[in-house]
Amino acid sequence: MENRFRQATGQVLAPLKELLPALESLYTDVHAHPELSMQEQRTAGLAAERLRAAGYEVTTGVGGTGVVGVLRNGPGPTVMLRADMDALPVAEATGLPYASTVTATDREGRTVPVMHACGHDMHTTWLAGAATLLAQARQAWSGTLAAVFQPGEETAEGARAMLDDGLYKYFPKPDVVLGQHVMVASAGEVGGRTGTITSAADSMQIRLFGRGAHGSMPQAAIDPVVMAAATVMRLQTIVARELSPNEAAVVTVGSLQAGTKENVIPDEAVIKLNVRSYDPQVRTRVLDAIKRIVNAEAAASGAPKPPEFTMLDSYPLGVNDGSASARVGAVFRDYFPPARVHQTGPTSASEDFGSFGQEWQVPAVFWFIGGTDPDTYAKAKAAGEVNKIPSNHSPFFAPVLHPTLETGVETLVTAALAWLAGDAAAGADKSADGHADEQADAHGHGHAHGHAHGH
Repeated sequence: MENRFRQATGQVLAPLKELLPALESLYTDVHAHPELSMQEQRTAGLAAERLRAAGYEVTTGVGGTGVVGVLRNGPGPTVMLRADMDALPVAEATGLPYASTVTATDREGRTVPVMHACGHDMHTTWLAGAATLLAQARQAWSGTLAAVFQPGEETAEGARAMLDDGLYKYFPKPDVVLGQHVMVASAGEVGGRTGTITSAADSMQIRLFGRGAHGSMPQAAIDPVVMAAATVMRLQTIVARELSPNEAAVVTVGSLQAGTKENVIPDEAVIKLNVRSYDPQVRTRVLDAIKRIVNAEAAASGAPKPPEFTMLDSYPLGVNDGSASARVGAVFRDYFPPARVHQTGPTSASEDFGSFGQEWQVPAVFWFIGGTDPDTYAKAKAAGEVNKIPSNHSPFFAPVLHPTLETGVETLVTAALAWLAGDAAAGADKSADGHADEQADAHGHGHAHGHAHGH
């Protein structure tokens, strides 16, 4: 690793310890005031405030509530750093002194509890910290830095909304797009891989139509409850019997709703399901199989009309660029002790982060950072009970503040400097030779403990 990268890293990160109290205050504030997807007005305001104070050109309202901060610091590459800001309709049960008691109105007009159950409050704080430190040490690097605070990740619409709103207008086409996520793993550990890092995800609603009747006269009905039950059971055979053991996919029926009374056969049933996949051809086969099975079960039941399919959301396959991943992995291995940097397999979690790199056809790298108390994680691992640790989307999900907070700032800064610190880039590439297949930006403990619907 070139001396310049190490010097730049030292200069930029030197004030981190002094900045931590302010970052901790920001984190607890955002955690206590979560906002639903595409409603992140307050959080966006806090992000914009931090960026303006650091000297960035700031644009708000991009793609709804997105915030873009741009710092032009002479000639050189353009690096985009991304964090997501939205929370989930989950009632917090962590018992933390800064736990959320917030409720909000969702798109259906329902009052729901809101919680940062996926760690986006940590992501927002990480990016605010990294952007501040890089702005304070401009003498250490050269180029253009874009800090993007994205809304609506949980609903798979925020990245697309920002791109459709002309995100490209605010800074030059980036040379690389970088992002990260807090997950269940020992706090302070970093991990990832070259190639596929997050799964593609597709969510679908299916309406099955029957004919209602009195529960005492089933002969007068076409029962959508039985139709739906048969459909759910048959859908399980897609992965079990239509895919090779060497292929991976997940089909989950997360909701089945029909009827309101025990002695009334309803007119229709609604199924909501989610599909995860790692290969475009497998994805197509699974989605086609779902439609084939649903239509066949409806026909077998004598349904009065064909089922109605509605796509709810779709996340792209997350793929880390080989060369860029090697460069990021090299600087992580140079900065962190070896025991803190790991390689992982692809995770079944999903993200819309990949939309940025795909839109511009530029390299993108995404990695994971552990947020679990190290002693808790070590004991759970020794007992074979890691799956019992509250994971993302759990009402008990609560990353420990330290060293999770400082680690995420350090990773964003070091990854950005792999491009922005001039000849450090060449040194990083040289250090990465032969390591492309052992890229080390995420979890290192097998599959990450995946998010639910939004991830």
